[in-house]
Parts: sequence; C-alpha cells; structure tokens
Amino acid sequence: MHINTRVFGEIEIEDEKIIMFDNGIVGFPEMQRFAIVHDEEKGVNAGIRYLQSLDETEFAMPVMDPLAVMPDYNPEVEDELLKPIGDFNEENLLVLVTVSVPREIKKISVNLQAPIIINAEEKKGVQVILESGDYKVKYPIYDILQGKKKSVEGEEN
Repeated sequence: MHINTRVFGEIEIEDEKIIMFDNGIVGFPEMQRFAIVHDEEKGVNAGIRYLQSLDETEFAMPVMDPLAVMPDYNPEVEDELLKPIGDFNEENLLVLVTVSVPREIKKISVNLQAPIIINAEEKKGVQVILESGDYKVKYPIYDILQGKKKSVEGEEN
C-alpha cells in the first residue's frame, strides 16, 4: 500500500505492518488502521516514532517507548480493556506513549496516563486511559532526553 503522508512524504506500508485499532484511538474513533513508521536516517532506536494513520494520511502521532523516559513504568490495565487485542504475552506486547512537542521544545512531554498497547503478533492495538492517577498526562522529558544524549556523546569520546 502506498500512501502520501504529511511527515514522511510518499511511503510504502506492507500489509503485514498494518495495526488495527477496532475502537480507534482517543479522540479519533474513526481512524482504525495504523502503521508505526520512523525516520530511516535516524533508525528505529532514535526514540521517537510515528503512529501513522492509514485512514487519514495527514495524521501521524509521535510515540515512544515509555521505558526510555521512565524505566519503572508499569501501569495496571484492566483485562477487560485489553480484550480488543486478543491473546498476548510479554514477548509480543508493545507499549507506546504519545509525545507532545510544543513550540517551546523544552516543554516536550509524554502522556503516561493513556498508553497505546499493541499485540505485535496479532497486529491489534488499543489505547487505554488508566484508572489510577499514578501517571501524568504531561510528563516532562526534555531533561531526560538531554541527559541520555550527553551520556551517549560521552561514550563516543
């Protein structure tokens, strides 16, 4: 499938890379087909990837692994909320959080309160809103990312 995206221009998405969100994502219930894409030049481990809508190709939401900014992130999610993704185990589960990038880059944050949970084997996903107030909607990550950048630069020298 070829799509023309706002962030990446024209790209090809293989059918086996399509992730179905039967209930859409928060705020966009009509968008159900997505793919995870990244900047080829920076590689997959660059941190931020995009949840690219295949239903509305202008829509791509930055996402990242929450463990990159909060190593002890381990939200409790009710089993009922995970039914749409089918049977899963820790090996085939991918958890992502959305990234908010405002004009003032120092205010970059992630939403730890509404993780995106994907069964990589079944290619099914769901976004849940956590019941507990243990995690922030706007968890600041600028200083964390800067610290990681400095430690990587230090290792290279």
